[in-house]
Order: sequence, then C-alpha cells, then structure tokens
Amino acid sequence: MDSSSNFATPPPDNGGIKPPENSEGPVDSPQDQSVAIDMLSAQAQKALARQRSLVMHQLLVNSGIALALMSVISIALGWIVAGRILRPLRTITAAARDISATSLHQRLALDGPGDELKELGDTFDGLLSRLESSFQTQRQFVANASHELRTPLARQRALGQVALSDPEATVESLRAAHERILAAGAQQERLIEALLTLTRSHVGIEVRQPFDLAQLTHEVVDPRKAEAAFRTVKIRSSVSAAVAAGHRPLAERLVVNLVDNAIRHNTPHGEVEVTTRTVDGHAVLTVANTGPVVPPGAIDRLFQPFQRLGTNRTGGRSEGLGLGLSIVQAIATAHDATVTTTAGAKGGLIITVTFPAVSNHAPLTRHRPEQATTARR
Repeated sequence: MDSSSNFATPPPDNGGIKPPENSEGPVDSPQDQSVAIDMLSAQAQKALARQRSLVMHQLLVNSGIALALMSVISIALGWIVAGRILRPLRTITAAARDISATSLHQRLALDGPGDELKELGDTFDGLLSRLESSFQTQRQFVANASHELRTPLARQRALGQVALSDPEATVESLRAAHERILAAGAQQERLIEALLTLTRSHVGIEVRQPFDLAQLTHEVVDPRKAEAAFRTVKIRSSVSAAVAAGHRPLAERLVVNLVDNAIRHNTPHGEVEVTTRTVDGHAVLTVANTGPVVPPGAIDRLFQPFQRLGTNRTGGRSEGLGLGLSIVQAIATAHDATVTTTAGAKGGLIITVTFPAVSNHAPLTRHRPEQATTARR
C-alpha cells in the first residue's frame, strides 16, 4: 500500500475569510423580465399620447388664430379691392341715371388701366356720342321739315287771302288763285310722301326678296327719256343682269331719285349715263351726269336732308325738295348697300350703289313693265 494514500490533502487556507455565498444577488427569471418590459411600454405609450394631445391642442389653437387673422385680412382686402373695382361701375350707373336727352354731351372719361371696365366705360362713351349725334340730327331734321312744310302752307294761305280780299275778283282770277293753291298742295303732298319714304327706309327691311336691278332700272329710265329731251339732256342706259335682294318698291325709289337728280341738276345739252352690272356677285348701279362742278367737300352735305348747293346746279331754277339723295342714302342703308359718290372732273356727279351679294338659290322676283309703279320724288 502506498504511503501517500494514508494522508488526506488539507483544504486551502483563506486566512479565515469565508467566500460569499452569492455576491450578485438573486437573478430574475425570464417571466419577471417580460412583465417589466410590458410596464415600460405602457408608460411610454401613455407619455406619447399625452405629448400628441398637447401638440394637437397647440396646433388647433394656432390654426384658429391664423384662420381668424386670415379672415380679417381677407375681408379687409376684399373690401378694398371690391371698392376699387366697383367704383367705375358706380360711376357708370350714376351717369346712366343722370344723363338725359338734354345732357348727352356728358362723358365718363374713365382713367386707369385698359381693362374690361375701362373698355366698358369707353363703349358707354361711344354710345353717348352716337345718341347725341342721332338726337341732334333728329332735331335738325324736324326743324327743317317744319320749315319746308310751313312754306307751302303759308303760300296757300296768302293766295287765299289775296283772292278773297280783291273786291274786283273775277272767275278767272279766282280760278288762277285756286290753281296756285292746288300747286302748293301738290308740293306739300310730295314733301309728305318723301318724308314717309325716308322714315320707312330708316326703319329697315324685315323680309328681303331678290329682284332684277337691270329690269327695274330699265322700267325707270324709259319713261324719263321724254323729260330728259325736254330739258335738252341726253340719257343713255347700259343695263346687264344684276340680281339684288331687298324691298323692290324702295329700290325703285332709289333708282328714280338718282335718275331724276341726274336729269334736273344738269346743264343744257348735258348727258346722263345709267349702268347696271354684276361685280363679284354684287349688283352695282351707277348713275353719272354732267353739270356744274361740285366741290369735293360739299358732296357729303348733299346727302343730308333739305340740303342744297344753291340754284347754280339747276341753271337758276330751285327744284326738288332737298330730300332726293338723303332718301337714296337711307334706302341704301336699309339694304346694307354702300353708296360711293365722286365729283366728275368736268362737273356733275358719279354715284355708285353696290348691293350685297345674293345667294344663287334664292327665287328671283320679276315684274312686268305694266305692273311696275313709278314712285314720285
């Protein structure tokens, strides 16, 4: 037997200090750690919820304040902008309320940028200008018509008074006085008829029917050749097919006035040339005559009612009513036609009337010569 086996190994000497049983304390189990994590998570969620509630409340308060400020600012800006925009409209409304037939000379004269309101104001001023011109023309026309109507009435009254006041009146003198009264009445009748035609032309044409301008011109010119020969005026006509549309009796009056004007306002052994043709689908009527030289600046005045250039154009005779060319202009306007007038180089006038184009599918209205009515000037 080994001698070492009889002796046991003594324990190590630690200086009498016992080792600690467990210096780190008791260790938690996995279940306790899971519970602690859940508690921390719940507390974090509550904190986040409170923070979110505070942020949302602060955002709501700030949004309300901003909305209130923006509302006040928007109302103020809207009031200012609306006032600046509506001021011209108030000006236009006040002007339209105050302006009457006796104060059409007033104008808005709006200033500022060239926007829609400025354009509206300028349009309103243009309308006032046209109304003023129309009223002025109407007043002048009424004054002239009253004067022209008063002249034959005064002549009739004077002739009747002279005949009645003659103590030695005879049948022949009374007959002569009555004939002169009838002549004055006929002149008054022609004037009234011309005024009615002029008024009807200004109203316009509702229904337009195509007609042959060449045939109409031929029907007007032929009966007037005898009068032209009596006045030692040579009249020539060159008519070719020309279809126009409108009111045929009014168009006939237009041709009558132009031809009569060319014959009467002429010189002895003068000439009148009447032509019709079609140019680019437009019916064109041209009446040219010889006669005294007409100043270019006086041409427009000839188309005004009751305007004459004196007796020089008629060789000392005062003929007509001063409405012939104004009726021509009114009838042409009613037909949407254009009237071009130029003074002849050696005297007289060249008047051209161009009618609008007519559709080829429109039915043509034709009249027999015996059915045509010749309107009196």
